[in-house]
Formats: sequence, C-alpha cells, structure tokens
Amino acid sequence: MSTDTGSGKYERLLERCKGLEPIPTAVAHPCEETALAGAIEAGQRGLITPILVGPVSRIREIAAKHGIDLGRVELVDAPHSHAAAARAVELVREGKAELLMKGSLHSDELLGAVVARETGLRTNRRLSHVFIMDVPTYHKVLVVTDGAINIAPGLEEKADICQNAIDLVTSLGVDKPKVAILAAVETVTSKMPATIEAAALCKMADRKQIIGGLLDGPLAFDNAISKEAARIKGIESVVAGDPDILLAPDLEAGNMLAKQLSFLARADSAGLVLGARVPVILTSRSDNVRSRIASCGIAMLVAHDRRRKAKLAGA
Repeated sequence: MSTDTGSGKYERLLERCKGLEPIPTAVAHPCEETALAGAIEAGQRGLITPILVGPVSRIREIAAKHGIDLGRVELVDAPHSHAAAARAVELVREGKAELLMKGSLHSDELLGAVVARETGLRTNRRLSHVFIMDVPTYHKVLVVTDGAINIAPGLEEKADICQNAIDLVTSLGVDKPKVAILAAVETVTSKMPATIEAAALCKMADRKQIIGGLLDGPLAFDNAISKEAARIKGIESVVAGDPDILLAPDLEAGNMLAKQLSFLARADSAGLVLGARVPVILTSRSDNVRSRIASCGIAMLVAHDRRRKAKLAGA
C-alpha cells in the first residue's frame, strides 16, 4: 500500500466529519498493535467512540507494550476472538454501538457473527464489500465492489451489491452516483454472461428496482474510466470517463482490480462491508494509518446519514 500522504481525496471526505458527533463503535478483538492503535487514533480524532471487545488483560498488555494510551476507553471482556465477535455484534443489537469494526481476528469470524440467523445483523439486503479508493491518477474517490465477499454473484446479488454502493456514495454527499458495470467488452453477447447481467442491471434501474444512481454497462475498463476511449469506440454515456462506482463481474476481478490500483497506481483503499444493520469497518493488516482513518471517517458519515434518514422517517 502507498505510504505517502495521498492526493487529498480522503482528507476532503474527513473534512465533512468535522463538527459531527463521534459514533459509538464496537471493535472486535483488537489484540494486535495496528488494530488497537487504529481504533484509538480514530477515537482521538473524534470519528468514533471505540468500545474495545476482547480479553481485557491482553488488550491492556498490548497497549502498555506499544505505548498506546487507552485513556477512558470502555473495555468489554471476552475470552477469545469468537466470543469477541459475538459480543461486539450483541452491543450493536442492544443499541450501544452504531458501527462494527474488525480488530485482529479473521474477517470470516467477524462476518460469521454478523450473518448469524438468530443473533446477527442481517437485513433483507445481501452483504457486500466496497473498496473506497484514493487513486492519484483519478479525479475523485472511486468505489470498487465487490472484491471480498460475493464470489460469483448472480443478477439479484449484483443488484444488491450495486444498491449498497449507491447508498454509500450518496451518504458521502454525491447526488446520483455514476455506476460503471464492468465486463471484458462493452457489447452485449451471450458468450459472456457478465455483459447480459450488466444490461439487465441497467434495465432494472430504468424500472426503479435499483434507485439513486446512474448506471451504464457493460463497459470495458478502458471506456469506463476514459472519456477518450469511450469516444473512439463510439460510446455515448454520461458514466464513461466519470464513474463513482466500478461494479466488478465477480470477486476475483474486483479483488485484482483494487489491488492493482493499490500496488501499481499507489492508491490507498479504505474498506467497508455494507448490507448489514450497521456498516462494518473491515481493515487489512497491510492498510496504512491513512486508510484505517479513512475507513472510520467514511463509516462515520454513513452512520450520520442513517441517523438523519431515521429522524426524517420518524418526523
């Protein structure tokens, strides 16, 4: 991952967080230096109010060893990572936390607690992952989805993945996010199912089955990102050259795309899981501090947007 200060896109997002109330956040099993330090720093920056869930003696030991000041942060004892994931989810269900954050446990362990049928945080929307990327060579924040959860999504799953991403980008202040639905080519062909599903998603948006965004696809990556490439191929599109969201055909494509942007284009990537009752901040051990803080800031904006919508619905 890039370790420089980036191009300022994350910083502009974090500017939107100023003056907002920090969001209570259950941090599951922060039993490693970077996981613990990331949560504490996000708290110090006023983005979240961390509630550390895990073996308290071990958390205190790690903090002491690495000079991390826990201050008055609340600690909730749980004997091991599995119990920490379950208790962190329980804190959300009890209304004591509005965000969930991964500590040093495996993603599958945390998400297993999230999707548990009786005790989890399921909704009628499918879970999906978003990489929120600051690519130095692109003119705005770029969301890549789904590169971490849904291996080979079908049409209905892609509709949820798309709606999750649109709702996220709308929470970040973008009106009518532009969605480029990726395939290897920009023409519809029965030989490539991803192109048929891309066309179907666009028609679903026409029929209001997907709302709030502007969709176009199938688009190959070149004409999704470059207006000039789209012009040369005769593609007339308000999305081409200016997408907010890249919807990948499957997990492998999404994951490789995001990591190529990180390691070849020096992009930073924040990570969230959407579709549960609350956003899940899903960071990687390779994430730098800037990416971790951006993940918390973006989750904070989503949580405040949910508060606003709930208030309007209750008015």
